[in-house]
Amino acid sequence: MDFLPSLPTFLAFTVAILLLALTPGPDMTLWISRALRDGRKIGLMSFVGTNIGITIHTMLVAFGIAALIVASPTAFLILKTGGAAYLVWLAVQAIRKGSNFAVNGNREGATSLTGALLNGIWVNLLNPKIIIFFMTFLPQFVSASDPNVTGKLIFLGIWSIVVALPVGLGVIFAADFLSSWLQANRKVLRSLDYTIASVFSVFAVKIFFTQAN
Repeated sequence: MDFLPSLPTFLAFTVAILLLALTPGPDMTLWISRALRDGRKIGLMSFVGTNIGITIHTMLVAFGIAALIVASPTAFLILKTGGAAYLVWLAVQAIRKGSNFAVNGNREGATSLTGALLNGIWVNLLNPKIIIFFMTFLPQFVSASDPNVTGKLIFLGIWSIVVALPVGLGVIFAADFLSSWLQANRKVLRSLDYTIASVFSVFAVKIFFTQAN
């Protein structure tokens, strides 16, 4: 299997991805907010969406398309502006609808499964920091002269999803578990809404000021 990296490279990559998975970012913030507001299924669907985004990013890097996006000032500006605007919109939604829990335990105005999936995809794809990260991180674990470089990049990108899977699932299930307690503590829940909105806003600013190089 020519697409497999050497064992030392594989282990080093796995440890690096695990540490990165534990670092909060827009994706994790989205999983938490959706699981808290709409339940475990919606949280999981947003998680699937962000992983679809990672798969797409992997393909863009493996086939050199990501480099073209970063090299184009106009394309990069459109990408980061769209990403920042989308996160601001999510921040507003967190304040407007974050605490809409019904008395009977059902969530009012819950996001649909399709909506949650698309939320995850767009939050991930519209983040230029992820494109830059994948362009600089993945190539460190392959050799440019390797005839199987494309296959190895794709393998590492997919493996990064597998490694981060337990972290993502743990975060979502924990958020869903806490949602019941938060329903009985509305002030804490409302404070959490504003915290999530603030985090989305901070990430929006960071994304907007991201430089291609």
